Amino acid sequence: MERWEYDKLDRLEGRMWWFAARDRNLVVLAERRLPRTPGIWSALDAGCGTGGFLNRLATEFPDGVLFGIDLDPLACRLAAAKSARPACAGSVNALPFADGAFALVFSLDVLCHREVDERRALLQFHRCLADHGWLIVNLPAYQWMMSRHDCAVHNVRRYTVKGLTRLLADAGFRSVYATYWNTLLFPLMAVARKLVHHPSLATSDVRLYPRPIDAFCRIATSFESLLLRTGLKLPFGGSVLAVAEKEDHVAD
Repeated sequence: MERWEYDKLDRLEGRMWWFAARDRNLVVLAERRLPRTPGIWSALDAGCGTGGFLNRLATEFPDGVLFGIDLDPLACRLAAAKSARPACAGSVNALPFADGAFALVFSLDVLCHREVDERRALLQFHRCLADHGWLIVNLPAYQWMMSRHDCAVHNVRRYTVKGLTRLLADAGFRSVYATYWNTLLFPLMAVARKLVHHPSLATSDVRLYPRPIDAFCRIATSFESLLLRTGLKLPFGGSVLAVAEKEDHVAD
């Protein structure tokens, strides 16, 4: 991402409604996949940015051994300071971790980046997961929704549930749950993205909204979270969320 986008992310990810909604959904999905036997387990935030979600994981799961990695060294330093967990600079295309090191790997809005090779990154996640470990992925939805936001954060791809499920299977994962989310707000999001879009306006949608709008967005996404908690799959939305289990064999 552009440096100013990292600065915004660091300042606002703990306060903006979208991150609160995303992280809430991810924590619910992670809770169901944690090892059932007592003992130490580890998780990786692969593409941790400035550490907002890594900090959320540290708060929700203080007994877990948590790591972060990001391509940007400054982002790693911010993430480590924010979460009090180690974060190292490196690429998801070549993770510097041992085979089978993690029970869970999170990849949040990372595979979509121009610096990332989808296939290589997914194979790296597969390698670093323990047998029958879990990969939890969040990604932006629909290629036709590409906008100035994507330009600012260096996204070159957006996804569908069907396409993401196929990518996961090709990398040796069994998709057990895949859904869209940010469904109720999606019509407003689509109109805003397409009306305002202009290549010269290369700034992201990461910002604070007026309190009434923020409250409305939080209510809408909280209701969606209740639906997702039941295992319901939403038919469309601004983001794609998937949970996949590591299988033994990787497709050629």
